[in-house]
Amino acid sequence: MSNHVPEGYTAVAPWVVTDDTGAFLDFVAAAFDGEELARVPVEDGSIGHGEIRVGDTVVLAFDRRPEWPVMPSLLRVFVPDADVAFSRAVEAGARVVTELDDNAFGQRGGRVRDPFGNIWWVTAHVEDLSEEVMWARLQEPVYAEGMRVAQETLDAELSGRATGRSSAPLRDA
Repeated sequence: MSNHVPEGYTAVAPWVVTDDTGAFLDFVAAAFDGEELARVPVEDGSIGHGEIRVGDTVVLAFDRRPEWPVMPSLLRVFVPDADVAFSRAVEAGARVVTELDDNAFGQRGGRVRDPFGNIWWVTAHVEDLSEEVMWARLQEPVYAEGMRVAQETLDAELSGRATGRSSAPLRDA
């Protein structure tokens, strides 16, 4: 039986629609060591199809038509070193949304908005933790504060308000 997913692809793939897919592909290559796989221009001069591999995932992209709505994406990217990738993303033109921090889940990460409006959660897995340890950490003030800041900065960015909202996670009974 053959695999229903083509070699080198995952079952679910993100599509990103931008006003400049060529520049988007260049950004992802510079910020996240993306390997460009395809850049297909169409007769009107736009990019009709682009692909870039980041780790084990192929991100697909194409240019937005003027009558289409702006559709920013929210993307999480796992990287070997969050500090390095975060800095490279900023150097490549991204703006900081949520500063880098260590979280209760054994990860280090932060958020940036790329020059095309997409928000990337740049994350490194730094330690394996049981669910019990994660929930216990969420009760510790440093991790609870980190969660609050992560929620509020994203809400402020997406809502356009000066101050975002947060809500503490609840564990199922």
